[in-house]
Amino acid sequence: QVQLVESGGGLVQAGGSLRLSCAASGRTFSKYTMGWFRQAPGKEREFVAAITWSGGVTYYADSVKGRFTISRDNAKNTVYLQMNSLKPEDTAVYYCATPLRAYSGSAYPDEYDYWGQGTQVTVSS
Repeated sequence: QVQLVESGGGLVQAGGSLRLSCAASGRTFSKYTMGWFRQAPGKEREFVAAITWSGGVTYYADSVKGRFTISRDNAKNTVYLQMNSLKPEDTAVYYCATPLRAYSGSAYPDEYDYWGQGTQVTVSS
């Protein structure tokens, strides 16, 4: 059974930084794309970033490009999201996710089948 557990959220001032982590278990981590998504109150869930199984390809939403960095450590079964220069509009619940199929997945929520419980990120102005 695939389990994803996010951590690292919190309250930060605008311009600050946070690093989110997502620990995965239940299958061979190194075969699967990992993604980060977020959902703000009253809004739909949106794509933030994704990284392919080997870490060779990354995808970013335009709104976070240049500020956020996704990375993974396959030895630790963990994916990270380094968030710098945070803005109030980054406030949301952040979820990590992964597809059912190995060697697949990019920037579309429909490609992802397993989701974590989410971690709250709040950026104050």
